[in-house]
Amino acid sequence: MAFVIFLIPCFMVGSDVALSCQDADDFVGASSPGDIVIGGLFSVHSEMLHPEDDPIKPVIQNCAGFEIQVFLQTLAMIHAIETINNSTLLSGVTLGYEIYDTCAEVTKAMASALRFLSKFNSSEDAVEFKCNYSDYIPRVKAVIGASYSEVSMAVSRLLALQLIPQVSPASSAEILSDKIRFPSFFRTIPSDFHQTRAMTRLICESGWNWIGVIATDDDNGRFALESFGVQAMANNVCIAFKEMLPAYLSDSTFHTKVDQAIENIVKEKRVNVIVVFMRQFHVLKLFKKAIERNVNKIWIASDNWSAAVKISTMPNIRQLGTVVGFGFKNGDISSFQEFLRNLHKKPTENNKFLREYIMLLSVCAHLEYHDFQRCIANQSQDNLLENDGSKPHIWRDDFLNANVEPGFIHSTMLAVYAIAHAIKGLCKDRDCKDPSAFTPWELLEELKRVVVIDGDKEVKFDSHGDMSTSYDVLLWKEIDGHMEITTMAEYDAEKGGFIFEDEEKKKDFLALKKVQSTCSQPCSPGQVKKVTESPHTCCYECIYCPENHYSNQTDMDYCYRCNNKTYWAPINSSTCYRKTIYFLAWTDWFAIFLLLLSAFGVVLVLSICVIFTKNLDTPVVKASGGLIVCYIILFSHFLIFLSTVFFIDIPTEFKCKTRQTLFGISFTLCISCILIKSLKILLAFSFDPKLQNFLKCMYKPIPTVVTCTGIQVIICTFWLIFRTPFVNQNFSIPRAIILECNEGSIVAFGIMLGYIAALAFICFIFAFKGRKLPENYNEAKFITFGMLIYFIAWIVFIPVYATTFGKYLPAVEIIVVLISNYGILCCTFLPKCYIIIYKQETNTKSAFLKMVYTYSSKSAGSVAVSQASLDSKSSSFRAVVTDSCKTENDSVNGNCHFQVPGQSLIKGKVLPQNAARTVVRKRVSSI
Repeated sequence: MAFVIFLIPCFMVGSDVALSCQDADDFVGASSPGDIVIGGLFSVHSEMLHPEDDPIKPVIQNCAGFEIQVFLQTLAMIHAIETINNSTLLSGVTLGYEIYDTCAEVTKAMASALRFLSKFNSSEDAVEFKCNYSDYIPRVKAVIGASYSEVSMAVSRLLALQLIPQVSPASSAEILSDKIRFPSFFRTIPSDFHQTRAMTRLICESGWNWIGVIATDDDNGRFALESFGVQAMANNVCIAFKEMLPAYLSDSTFHTKVDQAIENIVKEKRVNVIVVFMRQFHVLKLFKKAIERNVNKIWIASDNWSAAVKISTMPNIRQLGTVVGFGFKNGDISSFQEFLRNLHKKPTENNKFLREYIMLLSVCAHLEYHDFQRCIANQSQDNLLENDGSKPHIWRDDFLNANVEPGFIHSTMLAVYAIAHAIKGLCKDRDCKDPSAFTPWELLEELKRVVVIDGDKEVKFDSHGDMSTSYDVLLWKEIDGHMEITTMAEYDAEKGGFIFEDEEKKKDFLALKKVQSTCSQPCSPGQVKKVTESPHTCCYECIYCPENHYSNQTDMDYCYRCNNKTYWAPINSSTCYRKTIYFLAWTDWFAIFLLLLSAFGVVLVLSICVIFTKNLDTPVVKASGGLIVCYIILFSHFLIFLSTVFFIDIPTEFKCKTRQTLFGISFTLCISCILIKSLKILLAFSFDPKLQNFLKCMYKPIPTVVTCTGIQVIICTFWLIFRTPFVNQNFSIPRAIILECNEGSIVAFGIMLGYIAALAFICFIFAFKGRKLPENYNEAKFITFGMLIYFIAWIVFIPVYATTFGKYLPAVEIIVVLISNYGILCCTFLPKCYIIIYKQETNTKSAFLKMVYTYSSKSAGSVAVSQASLDSKSSSFRAVVTDSCKTENDSVNGNCHFQVPGQSLIKGKVLPQNAARTVVRKRVSSI
């Protein structure tokens, strides 16, 4: 059982209730018979009139606002069908068409769609309700349209009932790609997803991130706004404001909403870029008000109006600023332009749109171009019916061609050809002159596989029913005083990039970047964004990157940290810099000064060595311990001076290990030899029997030197094995790296220095006891001074070394090494060199013996008195030298004598001079 719906849509004329149509055929805007009929839905008029006083009735009203651009699309469909019929594409099968005006209203479009669904050859235009439409043959096999996405959504849901293919040349809403909700919908243009992505790409590449959006409050506008919002958020573009205008001009709040939108644009000074998703007649109203308020912005146009000539030719349109938009990629439409030139020869009986256009030409022919265009748009069907026949018909060849939007014309013709190729595929093995040869759903399946040759490339529908063609980036440019719509670039939807034909067009694109549209000034490299209280991420403050952090791009969200300790960055830096490597270099003035001191010390050592070698047999040299001991001491001094070289220049593992061990062992050798000398001097001039016995036990020169030095060698060996010094990078200074030697073990370093200090202290004690030796040869006194200098230098060194850092830390060690080395060297050898060079008269054997005699007599007398007081009963005899040698001649002539005291120490016995000399000679030889 089937239910039948009878469809007789009519419209009212003027304000009368009388109907202007008596049957459904009066509802058709343009038609032509054919074996296979294709329907067409176009918004030839921009609005449907609604009576204000009459009660609302289910009657379709007249329309107003004749849209030249959409009228041209109907002509493009007609031209494409006529071209196919005149070709061999369908092999004798003719295509017919029925084109309806939706007046941009869903309700009127639905009425037309119901007519499409009516059963073929039904005299009553009835739509049968059936559970299975597989064998159902409707009035049309396919539909071209509609012009707007909101209309296409409603119509597509209705056509999906019988799976009648619908191919739109203009509806771009992304939701229409959903094949579950819109299974029979196709389009010959990309979806808004690609358009909004292209817009966002343009905005990003131009450096804008603070923009406004205006859209119509309908499905098309809302979906476009949603898609753009997602793309904008993904690319860090913030929408400062969104304005939604009523979808219908008849809405009483329309003008109020436009005023409000313009007010927000004017108020937002930082927003210089406005994205507009609206129909052409909405944009006209908006721009008219914007021109009145002297708004000057960059307007990004959607595909609906980016190529609208009637907008680009508005008076004072240049005052609005720059318009850049995205239009559908056009193709070869030269045949259509030729069709328009011959349009006045076409009959108008079956084309009410053409007839209405001719009537509009007659009414508005006396006006200038733009006024003429505005006159056409403002005429209603009621007015035309009243003026029909009152004015002569006038034809203007230039007007239609001037208003052609190539993208829409091309996509409309492409839609017709896609359906024709699908029909061709079905008609290979069936007689398509019979309308029942195939059903719409079969055509739908064939349409999914169809391939159309478009110029030099093949195009086809993807799995979403979209035809992935590219966009033309259009720039409204003033040329010779007129606003021209030029193609600036091509946007490749697949690759997501812009393609420029020449450098001149690229300059136009780069000129857009001069305009700023940002919530905040861009943060330069070296700065980072700090989000403020604003909910928008594009509104922020710029703060400097802290030390050791950097940012190398504009508008970075965070600073990068210099990823290595060897790099640093100052505050507000755009890059990291390699830290300066510091060490005590050869070229450093202080290093040169220290090296000169060391070199002078080496020269001094060599000079002393030469002096001592030349005066080998003199008493002073012999009194210094002999040439071998002097050579060993001087060699150790030489090594100490040499060790300072290893403290300078780039530290290496070898230098770090060598400098301390060389210094420690050399200094130990030096102190050991001086210790032996101190013992020897003390032993030679000591008259205390107990002390003499102790010193004789201690005085073992070679074993003592070897043992003392060997212990230091063992200490250094263990140090090098277990905690060896190494090269260290000191990062304590922010912008520098100090290359230094880490001693490895402070304990081992301290033990080495402590051991030297212990030897020096023992040496100091022995030398201090011998400080009253003969004045001219009092080496012990100078050794005491040398040890004191050593102690003072190293006591001062410890706190200075502990608190000093940087490249001059090795210099501190060099200084203390030089001070201690110079102190001991000078105190040990310079007095002797002075006597050898300047006091040669005292550097004789006789002079030396006199000094010894004098010292011995005084020392022996004091010892005798001391012994008498302590042990008067001692039976031992001490040989005491009496101080009777007044001059050197006395000594030579034998006037000196020895007194040998008895037990009572009263009676003395005079020894012969030879015996006295024997005693003294033994003392001297011991020295």
